[in-house]
Amino acid sequence: MQKKKKSVACSAVENHIYKIFPNDLNTNGTCFGGLVMSILDRITLVVAERHSERMCVTAAVDAMHFLAAAHLGEILICSAAINQVWQSSMEIGARVVAQNPKTSEQRHVVSAYFTFVALDENNRPTAIPALITEGAIQDRRQEEANMRKKARLALAHERALKKKSS
Repeated sequence: MQKKKKSVACSAVENHIYKIFPNDLNTNGTCFGGLVMSILDRITLVVAERHSERMCVTAAVDAMHFLAAAHLGEILICSAAINQVWQSSMEIGARVVAQNPKTSEQRHVVSAYFTFVALDENNRPTAIPALITEGAIQDRRQEEANMRKKARLALAHERALKKKSS
């Protein structure tokens, strides 16, 4: 049973900064995608644990879209917020913008959706606070999260059926 309700703002992370140095580059000379994934996993974990007030684990990463490359010397600006809460799981949306420190020009480089499960003291899924949305954008994000969850469950069901038939 879910306890109290919490707003999106209670757990959101805004404008987390990461400066890209030479050791952050891949063989193409751009920021290593795995580094960005790791940063986002940590930031979204903070959002999940703030909301749930529990230890959380990553259950899924949906739609990690690398939209543009980030380059040496640029600044990554990361933001994450909770989109939807179910019984013991929640979806966190993340967005990364790369900023040129000399011109202040910004471009959207990555978007992703992370699903976390809150755990109790025995490492079992546990109920978490319901979500209070405030406004049309948060309502839309909540609806879209429900659609993504439905698609994940349908895919899992389809895989289970294929596995049974093979």
